[in-house]
Amino acid sequence: MNRPRRIALVDVNNCYVSCERLMRPDLEGVPLVVLSNNDGCCVARSAEVKALGVKMGTPWFQMKDLAKQHGIRAMSSNYALYGDMSRRFHAVLAQWVPPECQEIYSIDECFLDFAGQDRLDLTKTGQAIKAQVKQWVGLPVSVGVGSTKTLAKFANHVGKKQPQWGGVCDLTVLTEADRLALMDQFPVQEVWGVGRRLAEQLIELGLPTTGALARSDPKRLRERFGVVMERTVSELQGVSCIAWENEPPAKQQIIASRSFGGPLYTLDQIAEPVRFHMGRAAEKLRQQGSVAGRVGVFLETNRFRPQDPQYSPSRSLALPVATDDTAVLITWAVALLGALFKAGYRYVKAGVMLDDLRPRGLHQGSLFDAQPPVHDLRRERLMGVLDQANGKWGRGSLGVGVVKHQKGWAMNRDALSPRYTTCWEELRVVT
Repeated sequence: MNRPRRIALVDVNNCYVSCERLMRPDLEGVPLVVLSNNDGCCVARSAEVKALGVKMGTPWFQMKDLAKQHGIRAMSSNYALYGDMSRRFHAVLAQWVPPECQEIYSIDECFLDFAGQDRLDLTKTGQAIKAQVKQWVGLPVSVGVGSTKTLAKFANHVGKKQPQWGGVCDLTVLTEADRLALMDQFPVQEVWGVGRRLAEQLIELGLPTTGALARSDPKRLRERFGVVMERTVSELQGVSCIAWENEPPAKQQIIASRSFGGPLYTLDQIAEPVRFHMGRAAEKLRQQGSVAGRVGVFLETNRFRPQDPQYSPSRSLALPVATDDTAVLITWAVALLGALFKAGYRYVKAGVMLDDLRPRGLHQGSLFDAQPPVHDLRRERLMGVLDQANGKWGRGSLGVGVVKHQKGWAMNRDALSPRYTTCWEELRVVT
């Protein structure tokens, strides 16, 4: 007999902000935002800032007056801190279910499948998870439970937004009528995967709420919006359509890019970050056991400065042999950069792309191909040493033609907090 699944989504509340407050109790209750690369836009907002109507992605320079008026503090993104706290968060959740029943969805979200534990009270379990994560890691979380992933996401949102749930909402204990009545209280754009434009179209069709979408016919909506919408509606109706993934799927494309700390003007200047980005991309490629058959490079000028001449080119090429070798990929990337570069522009961003990804060791030949190259164990060991060194001493510690902390293109992070949990020199000092 197929029994309804009970899937919990555990989500860290305002993850980046919560990580910053963890080591800075004086920031509790203070309006706080965390900024993107180069301290550009808001990528995380405290509840106090959200209450002021600040939207996600708002440029920091546009908020300066509002910040002075309400005492809003801004912090630079501290990826070392957030990544370490994420590992601790997921490690705590791993104690609640078998390994095959935990799916790490993102840095601050995790699905837990309580299949076979029919007598378990998931409201009490959710409260216990909240308490344990808070005590062991120091981060506040919300828990939502549903018979599908989409319902679990919705339940998590309910637990956050409606205080009467105490941060834990279990939809599986509600009758269908009560569940739909609860869904009617939330706009349709709160559904997982429904963006602003899609929500506008659904509202035009007379489906303004989550409940209205759940009552609709998935087959009819598929005719207009496609199979993804059909699956979304089916999931809202309790029919599981989204596969469970114990391991994240291999990426079909890898992009590494970042805005410069200041504009760059010469080919030699830009070659440095291109080498650095390709080193990062190649490391990600090896982590998922893939090789790339195509390399791309792109450049950008500042589109927010219309007084400057604009030039944002991109180009890619197929490699003779798919590879994961950092040195080979950098050679091709720098060659592409040379073909793209034009003098006389203020370049503010560069990036690299790896496409045509395939499993390592798989060689798809053709009638006119040369003999495939002999596998070089020495190069493989060299790439392994490269990855181990960067994993131990930090990204960019060892690379091909890379100068660490290069002035001119390194990120501006003027309000960066210490790496409290991963760097001995930056441990919190208690006096």
